[in-house]
Amino acid sequence: MQDAADQNGEVEFVIFTSGGQSFSLDIRHVREIRGQSAVTPLPHAPEEVLGVTNLRGAVIPVFDLARCFALGATVDAERNVIVIAMNGTQTIGLLVQSVSEIVSFPRANIQDAPDMLGGSAQSHISGLVPLQEGMSRVIDLPSLIQRRMPVPA
Repeated sequence: MQDAADQNGEVEFVIFTSGGQSFSLDIRHVREIRGQSAVTPLPHAPEEVLGVTNLRGAVIPVFDLARCFALGATVDAERNVIVIAMNGTQTIGLLVQSVSEIVSFPRANIQDAPDMLGGSAQSHISGLVPLQEGMSRVIDLPSLIQRRMPVPA
């Protein structure tokens, strides 16, 4: 449980588009944002796994975020980027259509995701943040990583 000071503090989010939808990721999870680059496909990988890429000597998996949320495949485009995200010692790349901004919100402004999402989509969304043009879904990165990269017991 978070203490009162943490709960009332500000949180910064990186806002990006994937599958035509707005998503947010706590900036503390974002290591860097890179242009889309070639990935090496892996045989028998789930369809949302595009493959792996070399990040300064480390091999990391790259996921198509739109496919992770059943929004279809991300179409190749000049503005596509890979968000390098970290949760603890796990690093992954998330292919997204574009990154639009970094915003700061009071923690109290983060709204719970409605229960109607159902399935794995809801388990990977931890809340919603208001934007001028609508709402952005806050990605629960630990949940997203754990489902696709289970930690050995």
